[in-house]
Amino acid sequence: MSTSGINFLHALAAVLGGNAIYLLLEKHMPMAARHAPMKFDLGMVVDFWFCLVIFGAIKTIAGRRRRSHPPGP
Repeated sequence: MSTSGINFLHALAAVLGGNAIYLLLEKHMPMAARHAPMKFDLGMVVDFWFCLVIFGAIKTIAGRRRRSHPPGP
């Protein structure tokens, strides 16, 4: 698979995973951290942060796998 295809899959997994975690935790968050539809608010920033953390974790794991399994001759 091409590098851009792999990057797309990593980003997709991060967005889906981050949004799933946010939606599961949203009812336990303070009202200010809850997202209101069609508005840019703190809830959207918190949701983005979850996605960003998941993306960083995916890229870190992928980088470690790539270094521990160098390409063959």
